[in-house]
This record gives sequence, C-alpha cells and structure tokens, in this order.
Amino acid sequence: MHDMRRILHIDMDAFFSSVEQKRHPELVGKPVVVGGEGDPAKRGVVSTASYEARKFGIHSAMPLRTAYSLCPEAIFVPVDYEEYSRVSGEVKAILKQFSPIIEDVGIDEAFLDISSIDRPSEEIAKEIKKRIKDETDLTCSIGIAPNKLLAKIASDMQKPDGLTIIMEDDIQRRIWPLSVRKLWGVGPKTEAYLKKMGIHRVGELASLSLDRMIEEFGQSYGSYLYEASKGIDESPLVTHWEPKSISREATFQRDVDNWQVIAKTLAELTKEVVINMKEEGYQGRTLTLKIRFNDFKTYTRAKTLNKHADSEEEIRRAAFDCLRRIELTKKVRLIGVRVSHLKKIGETIEP
Repeated sequence: MHDMRRILHIDMDAFFSSVEQKRHPELVGKPVVVGGEGDPAKRGVVSTASYEARKFGIHSAMPLRTAYSLCPEAIFVPVDYEEYSRVSGEVKAILKQFSPIIEDVGIDEAFLDISSIDRPSEEIAKEIKKRIKDETDLTCSIGIAPNKLLAKIASDMQKPDGLTIIMEDDIQRRIWPLSVRKLWGVGPKTEAYLKKMGIHRVGELASLSLDRMIEEFGQSYGSYLYEASKGIDESPLVTHWEPKSISREATFQRDVDNWQVIAKTLAELTKEVVINMKEEGYQGRTLTLKIRFNDFKTYTRAKTLNKHADSEEEIRRAAFDCLRRIELTKKVRLIGVRVSHLKKIGETIEP
C-alpha cells in the first residue's frame, strides 16, 4: 500500500445565498432564493437556495416559478456573478496558503491535497474553516478521505458547517448504506436503471461482479462504477497550472441555448487560438473545451491529437468532437477553448 493520500474537499455552504445574506443582513434567517434576474414571474432557475428555503423543498436547477409556488414568501434575488467570483477568489487564496496542490472545481468548491503536510487532517480542516469564517464570514463543509470520490461524498454528509473524515475501513459502514445517487457520475438516468435492477444503495452495487457491471454499462463506465462502489478512485487533482497553453473564452451577455450561436462562437474562439499559436510559433496537441451552464456547473472535455498541429481545421474538428460529448440540456453562459501540450515549431519533444 502506497502512503495514504489525504484529500480534502471544501464545499461552501449555500454559497450564493450566504453571500447575499452577508451583504444584506436583513436576509439572515429568511428563505432566500438566488436565481436568474430575481423575478419568479420570468423564466429562470434557482442557482442556490438558503437552508431556510430548502425546508420548503426548493433546490438548485428548479424553475423559479416552482420555487415561488412552494414558498411565496421567499425573497428572490438576482444572480450577481461578479460578487460571488470575488468572494470565491478570497476563499481559494486562503486554500492555496495551506497546499499548492489545489483543484478548482467551480465557484464554490475545491479539492486540496494535504498528503505531504505533517499535521493531523482534522486540525488542518478546522484551521481552514476558521480562516474562511474569519475572513469572509462564511461557513463551508469539508470532507477528508484517501481520494477525491470519498472526500466529495464526505463533505456532503454533515452540511452545513460540517467536517467529516472517511478512512478506507469506514467504506462498508458509512458509504455502502448511502443511495447510489451519492456516487459521482450517477445521475437520474443511471439511478432509475439501477432501481430497475433492484439496486438502491452503494453496497448493493458493490456486490455486483465486474463482468456484470461491464455488461450493463459498457467497459469504461462499468469499470468506473465497480471501483467507485468500493470507494476506489485513483484520479489525481487537476491543478490547471500550465504555463504552456493558449486559451480564449467568451461569456454571453444572455445565456444561450441556440445551437447555431454556440457553434459559431466555438469556431471563432478556435480561430483566435490558432492565430495566437501561429503568432507565437507553437503547435499544440491537446484541445480542451470548457462549457459553463446558467446554473454555473462547468464541464470540460479534452481531445488529444496523434501529433502536434496548428491547422485551424484540425483543431476546430477536435473542438466540435468535444462539444458532441457534452449534453446541451441547459442554457450556456460561457464557452472556452484551450490548446495545451505546446511545442515550438522545429523543436522535438520527448514522447
């Protein structure tokens, strides 16, 4: 067994609504719903609901209208992305002081690798919580575990203001009784399919053989579920610290669900990146597409070419391959394109 990894998952509690409650103290203790333009009569979805609003069954991604019908006395507030980004930046700056190995997962969560810090995990987590509370007056929930999968499940176990540690020998007792939906990558479709198979809990999933999983879900997803149900996850933290990459992104003034606009924007961004690469004399090998939806969930897909290239056509084709791998079920807020694994033209690179 290699040295135990210690991974922390930090999840800000009801982040958008908590920021609003800090700015407007009169909202504290009230059901606050942050979403869209803050008008439940207009189209839009809930980005975050305060814990007081969640008691009425309001949750993120729910239409604002539905939230209003569940709790007409709720206070509806428009999304103020600038302010949330600013506060998020403060939180991430605090985290970086604890460990340079940080994966930014989104505006309100991050993973931190503390394996090489010679202090008890719980002590580090408590100090992080205290610093965040002192400097931003917000609370977060932290999960600590040997890998990202378990750390993420742990941070959700005692919200808000929780601190949960899961060790390898806790998996059967604490993870197996959970609903399969708690596993990363199990959405409503997979959950419904598993129910039909008579599988409701992680432990029931863990009892299936690898062959059966692959037969039901295909090689890659089947193997993933087989390992995940046993709490196994070797995935590294993606730290995005890459000096050699060229990227462009565009944020839409209004969230877009028109495929033509999305495709045209993607083609333009790709073109700009390629022009920039050529100006600097680089060829690239990996294209990463980033899409952020109107609920601020961000997805990335990457494609690595068999050799370094700087042809606009090749790189655009890779970008559209990536786009096909993202379900466009919600309105898009931002599109980004990045080319990495760069090499100067004429330079040979070790494989």
